[in-house]
Amino acid sequence: MDTTTTLTQYGMMAEEHWRKFRPKMVAEMEAKGILEEMLLDAERKTKDELYDLTKQFQKQNMTAQQAHNRAWEIVRERYIFLPPEAE
Repeated sequence: MDTTTTLTQYGMMAEEHWRKFRPKMVAEMEAKGILEEMLLDAERKTKDELYDLTKQFQKQNMTAQQAHNRAWEIVRERYIFLPPEAE
């Protein structure tokens, strides 16, 4: 059974960033055969949290764009733009 799923922009951003700044982590995930699963998980969490935080910020009287931008600043660091590996 083929369960291959195409990554969206968030998953592709995460993969590009991880390969550049977290190569050891990516190599470990690839060795375990879980890289795609982890990218899809990061993508799902990003989308879900981005949606929830945007709604939360809109309730605080931010415009839709302001709320989205603020939510993106928070969420992107959690799942996509992870800090670089130590040298």
